[in-house]
Amino acid sequence: MGAMAPHVRVLGGPRTDPWQENHTMTATTGATQSAHPERPGRSDGVCSEFTVFTEIKPGHADALREDLAAMADVADDERVHAALRQIGTLHDARHVIFDNDTRFMFASVFDGSWDTYIDDFAKTVVGERFDKVFSHSEGFPGVKDPGVKDWFIAHQAPAGVFVSAYPDLTVQQIFKDHRVDDAFQEVLDTPEFRSALENPANAELVATPAFQKLLEEASA
Repeated sequence: MGAMAPHVRVLGGPRTDPWQENHTMTATTGATQSAHPERPGRSDGVCSEFTVFTEIKPGHADALREDLAAMADVADDERVHAALRQIGTLHDARHVIFDNDTRFMFASVFDGSWDTYIDDFAKTVVGERFDKVFSHSEGFPGVKDPGVKDWFIAHQAPAGVFVSAYPDLTVQQIFKDHRVDDAFQEVLDTPEFRSALENPANAELVATPAFQKLLEEASA
């Protein structure tokens, strides 16, 4: 049967509070997030955008390009993926050199607190790569420097428009949906499940609109 990750939410009731999911590195920050000042960037549901423009240090464009190429080469490194899972809030990210090798853009989409997002990068191997790439930008103090948030704020340009295809889904919820989908697909492909569908004792359950919708979504 086809994958049902976008539809796996039919397995449970409606989502209530999206932040009740088990975040790995952000779970302990809820009590302090309200104390943070307002940060730049637009949000759509639980997703927020982060776009930074910097000036590349004179003569550093080639070195930056080499570091980005090296980062791309290790994109499949399990340590990198493990770090991203540990951060648990990053949807996507991109790095762009432009304006005749004089400027650099970093753009990403993340869940939750702006401050926690920045803090989490400094705690993983991703932060080391992040630090190396941004070291080619004028004035970058280092991802672990106390002034790095002020530096990012000074270089961040909020999007004019920001929309998400899934504004109510955090990265953690997407991970969970895929895990549930994988497990459910294994059940769907067993003869025992087919027998259960054909068992008259289960006819009332199988006939319910919710169960029929589940089967429909699973086979989409």
